[in-house]
Amino acid sequence: MTVAVYPGSFDPITNGHIDIARRAAGIFDRVVVAVYNTPPKNVLFTTDQRVAMARAALADVPNLTVESFAGLAVEFARRVGAQVLVRGLRAISDFEMEYQMASMNRQLAPELDVVCLLTSIQYSFLSSSTLKEIAKLGGSIEHMVPEAVAQALRERFTRDPEPPPVPRYLST
Repeated sequence: MTVAVYPGSFDPITNGHIDIARRAAGIFDRVVVAVYNTPPKNVLFTTDQRVAMARAALADVPNLTVESFAGLAVEFARRVGAQVLVRGLRAISDFEMEYQMASMNRQLAPELDVVCLLTSIQYSFLSSSTLKEIAKLGGSIEHMVPEAVAQALRERFTRDPEPPPVPRYLST
């Protein structure tokens, strides 16, 4: 049985991520979408929220599970018995970063292979950071994410934050 791990921050999961995960599930016996709980960037959603969104988006894929992880992706892959790390490539700029990461992972875990799947053309422009910016500015994101994710983004960016209290010395 070939087990593959598809690691990422998935903040939030997009239709591009979903496309890669579904295609990986068609290739490998078991796929674990691994949601990194402490990415080196500011995240919009908590780990539990990101896991829940990914599980909802991929619930119909029988040989796929979604789990969170901490630490190195290669260590998580070893814990779940994976032989493969799956990555998605959108553009040539992704290749350079993914090549570096694959080379480092190969040094850390020579028993793991990295398989890069080219993103379907309709998602080649899509990234979570761009998506969040569009949502923050009120743009249409419905064709980029599942409806539940679009709703979560709308709620996140339309909350009316309570204004900070006026300092007492300014209120008199």
